[in-house]
Amino acid sequence: MQIERQSAEMHGYLPREAAALLTRALQRAPAALLLGPRQCGKSTLARTLLAERGDAVMLDLQDRADRARLQEPELFFEAHRSQLICLDEIQLLPEFFSLLRAEIDRHRRPGRFLLLGSASGPLLRQSHESLAGRIAQVELAPFLLQEVATTSNWKELWLRGGFPESLLASSDDDSIEWREDFIRTFLGRDLASLELGLPMPLMERLWRLLAHSQGQTLNTSRLAGLLDLRSARVKQLLAVLEQTFMLRQLPPLEANLSKRLVRSPKLYLRDSGLLHNLLGIETYDDLLAHPQAGESWEGFVIEQLIAAHPRWRPYFLRTSNGAEIDLVLERGQRRHLYEIKLSKAPKLSRGFHELVGQLNPDKAELIAPVDASYEAKAGIWVRSPFEACLRQPPA
Repeated sequence: MQIERQSAEMHGYLPREAAALLTRALQRAPAALLLGPRQCGKSTLARTLLAERGDAVMLDLQDRADRARLQEPELFFEAHRSQLICLDEIQLLPEFFSLLRAEIDRHRRPGRFLLLGSASGPLLRQSHESLAGRIAQVELAPFLLQEVATTSNWKELWLRGGFPESLLASSDDDSIEWREDFIRTFLGRDLASLELGLPMPLMERLWRLLAHSQGQTLNTSRLAGLLDLRSARVKQLLAVLEQTFMLRQLPPLEANLSKRLVRSPKLYLRDSGLLHNLLGIETYDDLLAHPQAGESWEGFVIEQLIAAHPRWRPYFLRTSNGAEIDLVLERGQRRHLYEIKLSKAPKLSRGFHELVGQLNPDKAELIAPVDASYEAKAGIWVRSPFEACLRQPPA
């Protein structure tokens, strides 16, 4: 990561894949909502975009002085009607959505408001209900492979995760300590602000249980028993973690196959760096020796592939006899299948090969940390995650 870290220090910004999506959203909709976990770079991306435009004003709703400028929001909107108005941490003022709707309807044109927020159920409901037909939504993930952009840096991205302060830290110790601070803040402040009514130690225990469940199918009864909670309560907590971009519940594919299919979703903590802190993994050697290294690699690659294929719907497929496809991406009638292996000399599983024959996908690949691509069997290629993510699907 030395080249990328020097570049970040020299220029102050690493280009983000979501920038183009956000620009297009502002060109077609009166308001755009940029969602993502805390500390993933939303404000930095917004400031860079606004500086390029030169016709914008940005307010941080965590700043008392900025909030004071909105004491009379109608007057503020009127004074800056010709500019793009950016409101950071919009979830702090959910009552503003009705005001934004009225202002948009008074003077409707593309690119009037850019809203930044850490996702939550109330925020999403407010944006969908108050600004229906007026707002476009863009997700910003932590750094991705194609953003830090060499074929040799995937090890550090996998170990540290994609949060900028963690990935670009000057040492492994600084990276680890930043992630510990993030976990404490997330559990103690962010989740507490959602008023879940769950003690912090119990929520921390849930998060650690999820780390040890990485890549496994959801067993709500088991989690409920370990936490001494009702199953319905556990499902509610998982939904909240998913809304805050911390957790992914990968749904099973509904396919017409002769074999019985697993119907429960698979669980993944989305950032590999946070996962490794929760598992006590500090170095790359620790990671390779850990019994969950394969599940960590699987989750890391899945996040990279999903982010590289916007508007494709992600699934997995597992039959009752154990045959599995780690990731299925669908868009319209097109279907891509992926098997994921942590090996320099990976071998196709028999089950994956059989399912490829039954599903007849447009593409089937085995993703592994290989140095060069090759065709393992007719129509099935072995590729590195870097190469697979750069090879975009047809529009």
